[in-house]
Amino acid sequence: MGYKIFVSYKYGDTNVQPLKTGRQYLYSFGYNTTIYEPTKVRDYVTELQELLEVNNHINKGEADGESLAAFKDSTIASKLRDKIYDSSMTIVMISPEMRDYTKLESDQWIPWEISYSLREYGRNERTSHSNAMLAVVLPDRNGSYSYCMEVTDSITTIHFNNLFQILCKNMFNQKNPSTYFEGSQKIYTGEYSYIPCVKWCDFQDNPNQYIERSIRIRENINDYNICKEV
Repeated sequence: MGYKIFVSYKYGDTNVQPLKTGRQYLYSFGYNTTIYEPTKVRDYVTELQELLEVNNHINKGEADGESLAAFKDSTIASKLRDKIYDSSMTIVMISPEMRDYTKLESDQWIPWEISYSLREYGRNERTSHSNAMLAVVLPDRNGSYSYCMEVTDSITTIHFNNLFQILCKNMFNQKNPSTYFEGSQKIYTGEYSYIPCVKWCDFQDNPNQYIERSIRIRENINDYNICKEV
């Protein structure tokens, strides 16, 4: 079954592992000097579009650098509702510099895109329910995922340092999670997050597996404490 998928991402973040496909340089000087164009998150989104085995998936991320400072809340709501309304799932592309620490989170697009993906609202006698959610973690320019995810002895650790608060609050948010302790460390098992994380390399291997997983989590949304506010 295909799903309409909205993709949220930081267009111009170049702190990601270079891709071997796509445009590789901007221009050359003679035989010895080539100016290479760095890979951006947007290049991964192009790869994502090719990977998704779905019908009518949506990718309408805002142009990088577009400011929200001049918009009223009602204007932001209108723009995002129009883009997200008929989608059933949102994929958030996690990258090392997705969060701009010089701006408030409320002045950046990604938190609002997540917020309106999680909200319910009606239009023309039809109610749009909360989207299924999935965070796809991209490798940094050194090919490492450790800025966000680390796996040791089959235990996955999520680092929140580079994530927006609305992402953090929708992870490890199951109301009655299954847990156990290893020494002083609390370990979560099962589907403990409404927004699960997956490495890009794993998502590439079987995108539908992770898409269907997120859809199943959404079917049990009442089992989670959902944060919808930026």
